[in-house]
Amino acid sequence: MTVTGEAELRRRLKQLKEVERPKVVKEIEEARAHGDLSENAEYHAAKEKQGIIEAHVRDIEDKLSRCEVIDPATLSGDRVSFGATVTLNDFEADEEVEYQIVGSEEADPKAGKISYTAPLARALLGKRAGDTVQFRAPGGLREYEIVGIEFK
Repeated sequence: MTVTGEAELRRRLKQLKEVERPKVVKEIEEARAHGDLSENAEYHAAKEKQGIIEAHVRDIEDKLSRCEVIDPATLSGDRVSFGATVTLNDFEADEEVEYQIVGSEEADPKAGKISYTAPLARALLGKRAGDTVQFRAPGGLREYEIVGIEFK
């Protein structure tokens, strides 16, 4: 994953541990104060929420312990690779679009970040500026020309 992706995961982990976890503990305490736990919907909902939070914490900690962090700014080259920001000419829409190839955890197509496992990214990997790529999207066959490749 990229440095930005790791920072976002660490931010999310901190939010879960320092904000969400204490908040749900307080909710459980308040629900317990209502008495009989066997028919206390607030208590059961808070306990379920606590389980979800703990699962997210474990998941993020696991990902952070196994990930390899790559800073795209330290990379270079004339071929598309992980971390590259690629400017493309979309023939169909007759416009330029820009995508950064990132890890699956940090992918957000609306923000211009696509996973290296996405069909477009797989078509782009290893290509150079000036190359044309085709890939099958949900809407059909798409074609782009690579206008530029940056590592930032």
